[in-house]
Amino acid sequence: MGMMTRIAERLFPSGRGLALPGTFTPGDALAEASELVVRLGGREVLAGVSLSARAGEVLALVGPNGAGKSTLLAALAADIPADEGVVRVCGRPAEEWPARELALRRSVLPQAAALSFPFTVEDVVRMGRAPWAGTALEDDDEQVVREAMASTEVGEFAARPFSALSGGERARVALARVLAQRAPLLLLDEPTAALDLRHQELVLRICRERAGAGDAVVVVLHDLGLAAAYADRAAVLHGGALAVEGPPADVFTGELLSEVYRQPVEVFPHPRTGAPLITPVRT
Repeated sequence: MGMMTRIAERLFPSGRGLALPGTFTPGDALAEASELVVRLGGREVLAGVSLSARAGEVLALVGPNGAGKSTLLAALAADIPADEGVVRVCGRPAEEWPARELALRRSVLPQAAALSFPFTVEDVVRMGRAPWAGTALEDDDEQVVREAMASTEVGEFAARPFSALSGGERARVALARVLAQRAPLLLLDEPTAALDLRHQELVLRICRERAGAGDAVVVVLHDLGLAAAYADRAAVLHGGALAVEGPPADVFTGELLSEVYRQPVEVFPHPRTGAPLITPVRT
């Protein structure tokens, strides 16, 4: 029995009796926040936010630092509790899901990935398969892990220690782990922050592919251009509240973004695609 199998058995003791995720119709809400209030350290970080993540769509969470993007993502993941309001995952209040059942339905990419043990890249990606141990889909582990590493371009260093990788390489391995989990709801917190131009585009293309396959993808982004190019909907957060939500072409206006970011910006259409291009006003 390998180390990864033992870890999986400690985290998820038995696969028997699990209610495996079903199929979803495009537009189904896989995560919903309703009048969500979250307080951290005595401060109200989210103030009555209502938002849904739908099957078949990429939803971008954007806004300035401290707007509540990562907190909202963590609440949708059921990693932090709601002080008021409710969060539902696949139609059920998030706190009612047993940990393993929840792991079959949503996967989470945090901002930073740190490991204390000298796991190889392949070991880390294989961690994403832990919720499926003991189920009929456990037999797919090898293929799923290979596909996840190939899609994120980390297969060539599968045997290298995770600790020996650059920040950008670690970020791609962490994304491969999320993809290997094969949950229908993907929650990604700044997945492009440490990446070069090529791999930023790669990650957002993967998001679009997963949405095209029927998953719901929620991604926190600072790059408004990436959000405009790849997201079906954008939610602009400001001071813990939802300022506006809708297609980027509709909600990314110079007036709104200038107010939210406290920086004058211009918005104009790309000459070929028509997608909004956002640039600061510079003297």
